[in-house]
Amino acid sequence: MITFSANLGFLWKDRRLPDAIHAAKDAGFDAVECHFPYEFAARDVSAALSETGLTMVSLNTWTGDGPNDFGLAAMPGRENEARGLIDQAVEYAAAINCPNVSVFAGRTSGTAEAEAVFRENLAYAAHAAQQGGQTILIEPLNTDVHDYHLVSADVAVETIKAVGETNVKVMVDCFHSSKMDGALVPVFERVLPHVGHIQISAFPDRGEPIDGDPAHGGIVYSELLPWLVEQGYDGLFGAEYNPTAGLEAGLGWLKDWRTHP
Repeated sequence: MITFSANLGFLWKDRRLPDAIHAAKDAGFDAVECHFPYEFAARDVSAALSETGLTMVSLNTWTGDGPNDFGLAAMPGRENEARGLIDQAVEYAAAINCPNVSVFAGRTSGTAEAEAVFRENLAYAAHAAQQGGQTILIEPLNTDVHDYHLVSADVAVETIKAVGETNVKVMVDCFHSSKMDGALVPVFERVLPHVGHIQISAFPDRGEPIDGDPAHGGIVYSELLPWLVEQGYDGLFGAEYNPTAGLEAGLGWLKDWRTHP
């Protein structure tokens, strides 16, 4: 079965998070995910989830307070800060019954020292998440995010194997992975056993996740998503896209899946 979560960092971002949760429910999404919920009391977010019957499937660690911060987990010398952000995210996730916490690596020079720090902090995160039964996610981004430490799903799997904790997985964003790796099927053939969550949008414009022309790098979701389910992926597909013609007007893609899954 193909199910979708609305990424509320992209969709209904003009609304308070509890209100955005209700909007996602009204639009027909099966769940929600978000970036940074921390300005909202966990009890208010939990109440909205309870009222709608939706689950918040993932949230991110805060990126940090420095002007160039984009996560801290792989940054030598900032381990205490990174672990404080991990603790904050894991505690918030536990309070709203969110099963996944995505840990931002940060901008680094790509050194062995940075990778060692990343692995140590991921081991810390994995242990912190075990009590609440959560999974830690790491997401490769494309190189438009200048100097981001993790830009490859294959390298993410190497990191996961080195950490050696079963509750650390890779989150594959199809937009980022298409930009870095090209065709997605070979990528998933290599990394799918280590995938904890998948996000979708059009490529290369990051619009609604509708079929694109594969001859021009477009993603054919009507083929990719059923194939992933056939291969054993049983998670949600997170809709993380920029609406191109108004949010509600662009939800036809979701209605099409409901009519012709």
